[in-house]
Amino acid sequence: MELKEFLKIAANVKPDHTQLERLRETPFYAFVHFSPNTYTNLEWGDGTEDPAIFNPTELDCEQWVKAVKSAGMKGLILTAKHHDGFCLWQTKYTEHSMKNSPYKNGKGDIVKECAEACKKHGIKFGFYLSPWDRNSKYYGTDEYNDYYVNQLTELLTNYGEIFHVWFDNACGEGPNGKKQVYDFDRYIKTIRKYQPNATFFNDRGGMRWCGNEAGATPYAQWAVVPYELCPIAEHKTDVEPLMQGDLDGIFNWDKDIGSISNIMYSKALTFCPAETDMSIRPGWFYHENEEPHSLERLFETYLRTVGGNTTFNLNIPPMKNGKFNEKDVQRLKELGDKINAELGTNLAEDAEITENKKPDSYQTEFIVKLNDKCKVKYLDIAEAIAKGQKVESFKVYAKDNHNLWQFKASETTIGSRKIVVLGEVTTNELKIQITSARDEVKLDWVRVY
Repeated sequence: MELKEFLKIAANVKPDHTQLERLRETPFYAFVHFSPNTYTNLEWGDGTEDPAIFNPTELDCEQWVKAVKSAGMKGLILTAKHHDGFCLWQTKYTEHSMKNSPYKNGKGDIVKECAEACKKHGIKFGFYLSPWDRNSKYYGTDEYNDYYVNQLTELLTNYGEIFHVWFDNACGEGPNGKKQVYDFDRYIKTIRKYQPNATFFNDRGGMRWCGNEAGATPYAQWAVVPYELCPIAEHKTDVEPLMQGDLDGIFNWDKDIGSISNIMYSKALTFCPAETDMSIRPGWFYHENEEPHSLERLFETYLRTVGGNTTFNLNIPPMKNGKFNEKDVQRLKELGDKINAELGTNLAEDAEITENKKPDSYQTEFIVKLNDKCKVKYLDIAEAIAKGQKVESFKVYAKDNHNLWQFKASETTIGSRKIVVLGEVTTNELKIQITSARDEVKLDWVRVY
């Protein structure tokens, strides 16, 4: 197979409808870590915690939802069960749950309260169900997969529409000294059966891990990656490898996952975009000695994630009383205000955009003529991602007062959305020069702020 043919195939690996919805309609959403860890000041519980310690006397799920909505988030994912195995709903399958919490005399269902608050205030609801369960007697045996699917089914069928199911590969030894072999194929079939419009997050699944928990992103973010990285992805496109070799050791934190230097060894490709996750505080659960991250760090992370072909999953941990700390609530409001102030007015709404293609090449340039000369800080562009990811690199220029093009930025991939920080440039004309692409480039939008 020739390189050009290989890259053309890669350029036309497409997202399914759930991935496209997540990237375009719900790219920014909240995580809420709440469990006995909140009361023991731990990050990972061991499953021996007394359910009686879990007692959020002032639980206010509407406060959570209003706070995340103020930041511009479109969804919320609740830790229905973390590694300690404690369940925040009235599950039939374990006593290590709300049934033995003092909250509402053992009748409480925080999953229900959270799902109802999300529905009331118009944001989407999802949940995290940890595969690793340090309390279950079944863990490490074949019966555990039945136990997990039973709980997964409860959550998928009793709480309305689910937009995102979160589970990871965390795995320790069970009571029998053996690690659990997770039946991910069965888990995913269960999700598809009951919630066909939901995405799922997994190290090797429909939305892949970015490789860190600090909101960091690689220099080039590809959604089209080797199937060897995501072997339980539902769709793949077979290719003839350009080079003989293997991809042993490839992992999500590799900076060049989707580049030609990796995919040329692949036997199949898949569309599997990254989800970038971090917490608003250093820990995932609430710790009194911690403070929320600065507004600057959160906004910069937003630009690199939502504005960098990934989704952004930002965790906010409730306090012991069941409320968000007011410092976190204020920071979320500040973040939403910052996003609206910086990215709220499209200066290119009525701009004239022309395309100049180079013959016999996928290289092209887009000229953006604004109505008036103005101060420009950001360029926001999007590929027609429903048809695949094609751009490998591009440059940005702005015309100066002498009508000359001045170089402003050199970037790599675009994908679903790319926000380029230009600083402050006074101009009435921008040029986007596509310097390398895998196929003919189509843009869904060009916005200027």
